[in-house]
Amino acid sequence: MTFNFRQFNRRPAMIHRDTEYSYAWLADQVDAFAKQLATAEVDPGTVVALEADFTPQAVALFFALAAKGCIIVPLMPGLADRTRLLELAGVEYRLAVPAGPESIGLNRCAATEAVHRTAAKRPSGRPSSRHPLYRTLEQRAHPGLVLFSSGTTGEPKAAVHDLQPLLERFAKPRQAYRAIAFLMFDHIGGLNTMLYILSSGGCLVMVENRRPETVLKAVEKHQAELLPVSPTFMNMILLSQADRDYNLDSLQLVSYGTEPMPASTLHRFHQRFPQVRLQQTYGLSEIGIPATRSKASDSLWLSIGGSGVETRVVDNILQVRSRTAMLGYLNAPSPFTEDGWLDTGDAVEVDGEYIRFLGREDDRINVGGEKVYPTEVEDTLLRLPEVADARVYGEKNLLTGAIVVADVQPTPEGAALEPGELRKRIRNHCQKALSRYKVPGRINLVESIARTERGKKQRSR
Repeated sequence: MTFNFRQFNRRPAMIHRDTEYSYAWLADQVDAFAKQLATAEVDPGTVVALEADFTPQAVALFFALAAKGCIIVPLMPGLADRTRLLELAGVEYRLAVPAGPESIGLNRCAATEAVHRTAAKRPSGRPSSRHPLYRTLEQRAHPGLVLFSSGTTGEPKAAVHDLQPLLERFAKPRQAYRAIAFLMFDHIGGLNTMLYILSSGGCLVMVENRRPETVLKAVEKHQAELLPVSPTFMNMILLSQADRDYNLDSLQLVSYGTEPMPASTLHRFHQRFPQVRLQQTYGLSEIGIPATRSKASDSLWLSIGGSGVETRVVDNILQVRSRTAMLGYLNAPSPFTEDGWLDTGDAVEVDGEYIRFLGREDDRINVGGEKVYPTEVEDTLLRLPEVADARVYGEKNLLTGAIVVADVQPTPEGAALEPGELRKRIRNHCQKALSRYKVPGRINLVESIARTERGKKQRSR
């Protein structure tokens, strides 16, 4: 399946550096790249790394590679572990799309040269050692997609998708939003936004960076209606108060996901933007992004479902069976049960048709046999006016197995206090709000919170 971009003709498909690119332009560019791939003898089933952030040329290359039947490995530029990821995926070609100001007129040429430069290096034929998941895609004659897990701990896993079901999910056009391309180009959430918007005749607004001021300025300037973000970014908006400098009346929906949402952050964001609908999303590199429905804008309870998606809870852990689930991992055993359910590793509470996420099982801290989920402690910390942000994780302890440790980034109000006084206030607050075993045994005052390259809080030291 390929998208029929020409049906939307001159309607703007993308905005990049304040320049509009129409659907007619996108269709022409996809065709042009397809011809260049054919000239370079890039065959169906070829594993191609597409190293780019969101640009019009990168989007066109994605669809050209999909139409060709290639296996696409999207990667953000500048990743520290890029070489290892390329090796894990067995990449045969690399296409690097520049992002500098001079690249707007040169991207097509640069991408073309990249194809031709690597054509001579591609091995003739397919090696007998080719991964079975890639052979499955070849047998189906379907394009593929390789996504790397972006967890807060451990090594990334390479999830192989049949791209065809992911594309078919968007066969029926939906509401045509103007949306900010905030989530990463190599993230299932970012790709889901791209596919949703461009299959529905909407407009994808690309930003130069992901700072609150830049993103909110783009919302105002281009009248964006949809903003898909992370809870961390929502907290950054609240702390920076950047929204006060921009007219955000066009904004209708803020969707959030990728990491647990502290209830206090959601409540404060809802108070700041009462006219905006807030919707919690859920997805994994392994299953895609199923449809969700929040119980209310200020509620962490949601239902997950939609066509081709089933859920069940086993021992308080969410399991999902989906038509858009991956085929498997390149570098890890299959996580599916014998009857095809994915154990997500997400601990949940259930209330009828709704669930509420408690946290990742692999992030859980075991204190003397008691379970502590970092999000609950972080939410308690964030309710203090002296705390701007917090990161909670476990540290080994001979007596209890582990203790709860909190890194706390103070607000200006908190920074004005003596460190001992601030720690005392934090500890007293936690002792009143939490069970004793959940109270941080050590509180570190930090200038900023440690995060992964993907912007998630880093749970391990």
